[in-house]
Amino acid sequence: MSSIDAAFIYLERREIPLHIAGLCVFDGEIPFANFVRSVGSKLHLLPRYRQVVVQPPFNLGHPSWEDDQRFDIRRHILRTTVAAPGGREELEALVSRILSQVMDRGKPLWDIHVIDGLEGGRGAILARVHHALADGVAGASLMKIVLDETAACPRARSPKRFQPAPPPVENHSLVDALASALRRSAENMIGAEAVLLDFSRTLVEAGARESVDKLLTILPELAASSERFVFNKPCTGDRKFCWTDFDFDAVKAIRAAFGGTVNDVILTVVARAVSRYVKGHGDPVKGRFLRVVCPVNMRQDQGESLGNRITFFPVALPLDIAGPGELHRAVARRTELMKNARAAHLVSLLATWIGAAPPPLQALFWQALPQLPLPLPLFHMICTNVPGPPAPLYAGGRQLIEFYPHVPTGYELGVNVAFQSYNGRFFAGLTADAGVVPDVGRLRDLLRQAFSELSRGAGGPSPRPNPQLPWRGPPPPTRNCEASHNFDLFSPEFSRIWADLAR
Repeated sequence: MSSIDAAFIYLERREIPLHIAGLCVFDGEIPFANFVRSVGSKLHLLPRYRQVVVQPPFNLGHPSWEDDQRFDIRRHILRTTVAAPGGREELEALVSRILSQVMDRGKPLWDIHVIDGLEGGRGAILARVHHALADGVAGASLMKIVLDETAACPRARSPKRFQPAPPPVENHSLVDALASALRRSAENMIGAEAVLLDFSRTLVEAGARESVDKLLTILPELAASSERFVFNKPCTGDRKFCWTDFDFDAVKAIRAAFGGTVNDVILTVVARAVSRYVKGHGDPVKGRFLRVVCPVNMRQDQGESLGNRITFFPVALPLDIAGPGELHRAVARRTELMKNARAAHLVSLLATWIGAAPPPLQALFWQALPQLPLPLPLFHMICTNVPGPPAPLYAGGRQLIEFYPHVPTGYELGVNVAFQSYNGRFFAGLTADAGVVPDVGRLRDLLRQAFSELSRGAGGPSPRPNPQLPWRGPPPPTRNCEASHNFDLFSPEFSRIWADLAR
């Protein structure tokens, strides 16, 4: 394993399940037996899907991947029925329960739950992959292998019998283990120096000085005090997952009107929604910034390779700008400055230097990190944006109509948001800790409200709803606010407050 892949193994615990996932909703129920055969016939394209994590001798190196001697696809593709009546609320509860479970390291780190019983005769699958096995870009590409590109549903061939390679015969002496660890550290040190040289080279390129000078103008807000928000508390491990979607044409219209990138549109919507959410919980927003990190794809391929090829792009989003257009311009300015200053590469350099440490020290660092109380958080939220397939995908002849991504959360990140495009729509999945953000559905609704306002501010109509969704209406009222707040978010009195905030 690479150092970054191994870090996800070291970090994981009951309170921090570290798998990425995607909830896929289809226009009909999935024929289970044929789907299992179809996936089984393609597993030779994904050899790591039949490998398990193996710890090194004396724990002096990173874990490795070895063929599972007892591999059985029936342990990975499971059939599940959602509780009646099979609407959004029941599906959210089922998916949240599955996402709360830490994956079993005694088998390959992936599973697929085939879900039936949805209203309207629809079907769904929830596909989970451990973050040590793949990042978001690789995970999206893997779905294109598991699913089909056409609606044709020929009977899948029975897969060839899997013959696992025998475990490697190694001399498990302490001397050899130490030598291997030292060799790995030396290789990583050389890699870190190469990254440092590349980063230094960019600082002397034309225009670099101007970018650094512009970055200095926002350093005060980057260095400003970063208090925790209401959702930055120690997590319990119990997850709540909910979702929404947007018209991708409306996203592109906003970008055309205001400039910037699709990611700027996303971050503007997130900042506007979070501002209203924390106001509703009594937190001030004047002069405060939401510190977000966005994973950045560093791979050269289109996601075919497994493992993690990512770094993180940090940005501080202002929460006290009222106008949607003005907020978008402020967000786009900050992201542009951070890009020009190679902020993501600086984070990559830091991670590379951590990876140059001996593997036992890396394991100790990542295992201890969640236990270290920090006076101020380094950031408040993770926000991912992964481009998905532009054309429809199918499973067992059923068309995929919705694709909601899941990004893990934990430590003191009570809620994170993932976005993914697919077939002309933009889908968002919100993952929250049930003990920290029990009212994550309110934040989901505020995302939709913020997007509508941004679309109208760009001169466009209100975004078109997805006509295929059976659960378009607002969720039923729930009284699940934190006990420390003596109010009900869905009471008539508080509804008037939300309306005032909207205006």
